[in-house]
This record gives sequence, structure tokens and C-alpha cells, in this order.
Amino acid sequence: MVKRILVATDQTATASKAVQWAADMADRYAAELLLLQVVPPENLVGTSADTAAAVAPALSGLARQLAGERGTARVVFDSDPSAAIVRIAAEAGVDVVVVGNVGMSGRQEFLLGSVPNRVSHNARCTVIIVNTAADAGGHSATQSASTLEPGTATADDLPAGRLLGRAAHIARVFARHGVRRIADRRGGEDMQRTQARQLREALEELGPTFAKLGQILSTRPDLVPAAFVEELATLQDRVKPLTEREVVQLMERELHVPWEDVFSSIEPDPMAAGTIAQVHRAVLNTGERVVVKVQRPNAEAQIIEDLGLLEMFGEKTAERPGLRQVIDLPAIIEELARSLRRELDFRIEAANIDRMRDVLAPFPRLEVPTVRGDLSSARLLVLDEIQGVPIREAPPGLERQEAARQLLEAYYEQVLNRGFFHADPHPGNLLWRDGVIYFLDFGMVGEMPARVREQLTLLLLAFWQEDAAFLGDVLIGLADEYSSDMDMEAFQSDLTGIIDRYRHVSLEQLRLGPLLQELTTISVSHDIRLPASLVLAGKAFGQMQLATAELDPTLDPFTVAGSFFVKRLLRGARERANPRALFAEGEKLRLRATRLLEALESVTGARPGPKLQLDFRGTDRLEAAIRRAGRRLTLAFSAGAALIATGIAASSGHAAGWIPALFGAMSGVLILGVLLDLLRRPG
Repeated sequence: MVKRILVATDQTATASKAVQWAADMADRYAAELLLLQVVPPENLVGTSADTAAAVAPALSGLARQLAGERGTARVVFDSDPSAAIVRIAAEAGVDVVVVGNVGMSGRQEFLLGSVPNRVSHNARCTVIIVNTAADAGGHSATQSASTLEPGTATADDLPAGRLLGRAAHIARVFARHGVRRIADRRGGEDMQRTQARQLREALEELGPTFAKLGQILSTRPDLVPAAFVEELATLQDRVKPLTEREVVQLMERELHVPWEDVFSSIEPDPMAAGTIAQVHRAVLNTGERVVVKVQRPNAEAQIIEDLGLLEMFGEKTAERPGLRQVIDLPAIIEELARSLRRELDFRIEAANIDRMRDVLAPFPRLEVPTVRGDLSSARLLVLDEIQGVPIREAPPGLERQEAARQLLEAYYEQVLNRGFFHADPHPGNLLWRDGVIYFLDFGMVGEMPARVREQLTLLLLAFWQEDAAFLGDVLIGLADEYSSDMDMEAFQSDLTGIIDRYRHVSLEQLRLGPLLQELTTISVSHDIRLPASLVLAGKAFGQMQLATAELDPTLDPFTVAGSFFVKRLLRGARERANPRALFAEGEKLRLRATRLLEALESVTGARPGPKLQLDFRGTDRLEAAIRRAGRRLTLAFSAGAALIATGIAASSGHAAGWIPALFGAMSGVLILGVLLDLLRRPG
């Protein structure tokens, strides 16, 4: 039997629906009706007594009106309405608690949205949640959120009318800010700065997608002039934070359970509110502190709409030479689309974190946060909170110096060995905790193809050896596009100048990022277009250098680079000395030798088939040159064979110790013979 019913109210029109529902139930069962109002102390204007005196009579009158002598009322003061409801229900021994699903006025929306769920999970009696939201005149975030899988929506899925309306608005904003004159090359540097400012103002007004476009442009000196890079670097997201109710609804949609089943508390004020997502601190029910990243409900639809328009615009303007001289718009839009679609799926960011953990494994002073995979999804990312301090606050000492060196060497490892690197390592994304640097925010990462990595290694070696000619050859080898009639002498002269300026400075003065960006600028001035991944790596190196200089300004980057290359060489030698690798290389060498012998047999006539016949008359000098070349080739092949024999003997467990030593000595003598022969003047 139902003998006593409690209903929570704040005496608003919305709450009256739950009160009436409880009153009807009490009348049906002839049960007592207790009206409860919870007043948060932090919202009191006067004293508690004055507030109670103002609230209690009206509440008591309403109880008598609804249930007569069976109706009572009570006002309590508590910062947590749900806890107060559960406590009073237990004290009064009620059988049923009735609450509305909208909340009580005067409370933070974060707690408002959670009251019904908290009561239903903690009360020791029946809890009925009455739907009062239908009269609230609003809609939930769940209703407005995209139901498409992240990255699957395209501009073709959107109504044509919406695209046309958005296009007209973009055109008006660009026209108002004078962006239509962006292709005007007259006026020199001052005109470019004015154009850059106008573009920044227009992008800020157009909203999140265009703000992101400006941020990407600020990292691409290969695509836009320096004045635009400098101006757009000041552009920031100006995004209104989600309400606390929206955050709760988004989280529960992704978790598929009430948020209280997972979290004991969530901080209502966001740590950050960006174009795509918002980040909050929270505490799990287990007591562990985490950060929660939730995607804005309409982010994907708005971004896809704007990308569709930008791609259409890029197609229309791709062949305009005036605009193409200033900005390579199709390349920019392609980069923007790739970046934004990747950021829309938080599962990719989670995978990036796990991948980076593997890359940083050899560096004990570097780490990444742990991903809570069981709580994360495409639109929700939960990570352990790193309760550290900015790296500039790291205590001085050996740990700090070791961390600086490992941070620099880890970037060589990321970029040159793994081809996967954190693309935004500014000091704000690095925290110091217990002698370890933690990388944060993996929304932006870079990937570098093997070909570019190999060429970049040569680029650093050429710079290290101060070889401008070799450096120029490497940059041309890296280029996606270059002019066949370029002035190579002028190009090498510019490279010599940059080598002279940068080679002998300390880390506090040298910035590897600006160095790579300056190489990019020089290359662009000579019509050499370098890969986008190299430009992004230059930006990342620049930010990483700032962070490393914060830790140890005296560290020499080229010493670290030299150490890295030595370790890389030794690691490669160990891998090649592995018996399995040696066997594979030996088999490849045997196959190639067999094919070479077969070709020689065919040429000399020892094997059936076409014969190679050469008839020529040579001078004594030509004959001497041929003999000299043959002698050098013989010595070189012999030295190579001795080196291979040394490796095989050294890795064998059965060979006597003197055997690899003998072969090693033989290879050294033969190599010395080749060098002496090369140094000897031809006679």
C-alpha cells in the first residue's frame, strides 16, 4: 500500500505538473502528501529564517489545497537537492518520491539535470520521474545532435537552400571586410598586411569552421605570404560554451547511462571551449580524476556545410592566376577538410595517444595520459587528468636537463624514424609531473611518408656539415613541384647565407622550426614547393624548441642530433647483424650474384643467346683509366665481402674469436687501399 508520497517542487509552473501528478496519486490511494522545497544556501538573498518565512506559508497552503488534512509541507536548505530529497524521504518514511525531469529554479543547471537520476539511484523507495520538459519550451541536445557516424556526412546531404543561404552570408561578410581585393598585388607589404587583417576579421565573424581555416593557414607559410601567417596566428576561437545541461545530455547520449553511474562529480566551468569540443574536469565514481572532452552537438553538420561551400568555391577559383599567386586555395581547403574530419572523430585522437605512447617508450622522462577506452566514443573522450605544473615550473636539476634532452631526441625519433609526431607541442600542451613530461591534446598530429623522412635526414646532415650544394640537392629532391629553369647558383647562395647565420648559435638563440620555415620560404621564392608534412614538422619543431629552451637553454641541438644519428646507425647495425636478417641479405646477394654471372656468361658467349660486341679504339690514357677503375672496383668488392664475412662470423656462436677479427682486419686493409688509390694522382 502507498501511505505517504513526497513530491519535490520549487513552486514554478514547470514543477506544478509533477506536484499535480503526485496529488492525484495521493488522492487515489488516500495517502499523505508531503511537498518538499530545497533552497540552496548560496542563493539566499536574506537570512535563512526570512527565506523560510517567505516560502513555507505558500507551500503549506498549496499542500492543504491539494490534499486537505493529508497535506503537509517542508522547506530545507541544502546545496545538493538530490541528497536532501533522499534524506527527507528516509526520515519521513515515504513510500513514493515524485520528481520532475526539468529541475528546480535557482540551481546550477548541471545539478538540475542530475536531480532525478540521483534520486532514482539513491532513494530506498519507489521513485517516479514525471516528464515536465514538454512544457519547458525547449529542445534537448540529443534532438539537435547529428545522428550520422562522424566523418560520413557530406555537403550533398544538406538542403540546397541552406547551402545557398550560407553562401550568400559568406559573400556579404567577405565583401564587407574587403576580402574580395585579396588578389590585388599592388601596394607592397603594407597592402598585404591590410589584406591579412581584413581576412582575419572576416574569418572571426564567420564562425568556427572559418576560425579553424585561419588557424591552419597560420601554420602554412608555404601556402600564404608571411604577412598572412603573422596576422592569422592571432586568430582565436570565439565560441560560446555549451550550457551545463547540454554537456550532461551529450555525455549521457554517448555513455547510454545516467552520468551519475560513471561520475561522482563534474566541474561545471569548462577548462576549454573550442570550435569542435568542450573540455571539463571530472571525478569518476572510483575517485579517480579525469578530463572529459565532449563534441558540440551541431559541430559536424556546420563543418560539413561550410566545407562543401569552400570546396565549390575552390573549384571555381582554382584557375584564377591572380588569386593562385597569393593563396593556393584548393590545397588549403584539402588540408582543412582532412584536418577537420579527423578531429570530428575522437576515436582517432584516442588511437593517436596510444600510438604516441609506443613511440615514447624508449624515453622514460616522456609520457602521455591514459585513455579510458570503455568510457570513450566518437564524440566523447575520457582521459586521466595529469595533475602537473607547466614545464617552466619544473624544479631545476638533473631530471629537468634529462627531460629536455629526451624531449628533443624524441622529436627526431617521431619525425625521422616513426613518421608520426605531435604537431602542436607548445609549452601549454606539456605538463611536468614527478620528473616526467606529459604530452596533452592529440587533436593535431602529423604523419611523414618514408621518402620525406629519408630526405629530411639528409637535409639535417647537409646543414650539420655546412654543405649548401648538398642542401640544395636535398630540397629539390623533397619538392612536389619545382621549375626546371631555376637559378641554382642563386638558390645555393641563399642557402649558404642561412647556414652561416644558424650553425654556431646556442639552443636559446636557435629555433629549428623557424630554420625549417626559412628553408621553406627560400624554396618557395625559387618556385620550389615542399611537402605539407615538412612544413607542419617545421612548425612542430619550432614549438618543441621553445619548450626545450624553457627546460635547458644551454642544450646544443646539433649535439643531440649527432647523438641521435649515432644511435640510429648502431641500432641499424644491430638489426642487420641479426642472424635472420643476415640470412635474408645473404640470399638476396646470392640471387643478384647469380643473375650477374648469367648476364656475364651471355655477354661473353659462354651461354646461348645474343652476344654483346664492342669495337672501339682507345688511347693509352683511356686504357689506364679503365685499368684504374677496374682495380678500384676489385678492391671495393673485396672490402665489402670481407665486411659481410665479419658480420656473419661475429653473429655465429660456433666461429672462433680470431675469425671475425681476421676478416675485420682484412676489410680495413682493403678499405685503406681503396682510399689511397682514390687519393693518388692519375699517372
